[in-house]
Amino acid sequence: MIQRVLAGAALLALYSGAAQLDPLVARSRGRLNAPVTVYEMSDFQCPYCRAFALATLPLLEREYVTTGKVRFVYINLPLPSLHANATAAAEAAMCAARQSRFWPMHDLLFRHQDGWAKLADPRPMLLALGDSAGADHARLAACLRAHATATEVQADAERARRAGAVSTPTFYIEGGLLEGNAPVEVFRAVLDSVYRSKTGA
Repeated sequence: MIQRVLAGAALLALYSGAAQLDPLVARSRGRLNAPVTVYEMSDFQCPYCRAFALATLPLLEREYVTTGKVRFVYINLPLPSLHANATAAAEAAMCAARQSRFWPMHDLLFRHQDGWAKLADPRPMLLALGDSAGADHARLAACLRAHATATEVQADAERARRAGAVSTPTFYIEGGLLEGNAPVEVFRAVLDSVYRSKTGA
């Protein structure tokens, strides 16, 4: 994947006009008023996204999110032309988010990507992962059956594309795009620089 910083269109108004105070809170990590916000535009079936989620994100969370420097927000950008089950997984994650179980579901989807990604019908396994994530089975099943979160996933994808994302993962970081699963050292350099510029630290 290409790893470079590009100019990008703002995602700061991603959900302007939404009725909720913060519609992204269920899929955010970190303080709402953290100096730096990172938007990850990601596809649950993307192997590069999986590598980021399982190897790089835990390091960034420990070093930047838990220390209050960074707020991290997940934005759905399924690429169904490449990944047949990505949209179903995104809808399942958003159904879990309605029960405040987005992050456990996020982690399980990536951990078990090799299992559900190849299935003709991934829904039974997605429901099983939802059970493991602590979601209410009946509510999750009804949400998936009705495709209740399909419009949310589609809106995410459209806004991500307008922001300039053409591949996954892509990260919008305070005015620029970082494409691909860059080494953690690249993220550290970018986040440290942006943090210093925002705080004077």
